[in-house]
Amino acid sequence: MLDTGYWMLDEKGSQYPIFNTEYPIIKENTQMNNTTRKYDLEDRLIDYAVRIINVSEQLPESKAGKHIAGQLLRSGTAPAPNYGEAQSVESPKDFIHKIKIALKELRESKIWLKIIVRAELIQASLLESIIKESDELTAILFKSVDTAKKNMER
Repeated sequence: MLDTGYWMLDEKGSQYPIFNTEYPIIKENTQMNNTTRKYDLEDRLIDYAVRIINVSEQLPESKAGKHIAGQLLRSGTAPAPNYGEAQSVESPKDFIHKIKIALKELRESKIWLKIIVRAELIQASLLESIIKESDELTAILFKSVDTAKKNMER
């Protein structure tokens, strides 16, 4: 068996997940500055990027597979660094702008994942949890933008 991150390939090249890669919204026991945090969004975004890398590595070496892999890598690895940049912005408007870029890239990644499923390049069941994670991260970042906008109005 060949270990490719979150996937295993058997001798025939069939894919199956190693374990359930569902990520909870709440990450218990995360410590920072002696305070317990409910989750670390940056860690989730980095984990998402790693999962995207693993998915792109599983795509076929066809013309379509290579194209989609490149597009998915670009959009799926962008949210984490954009979120990181948002943590050191100089204004609330800049924060909103950086988070919106991360949102745009997450939405694009989800579309590429759906294209992979519809084109039957990877089994749908193998991508369900990462598509769900795309939705959850999108909801969190959308709420962050909404909250930042409301705070600017004060």
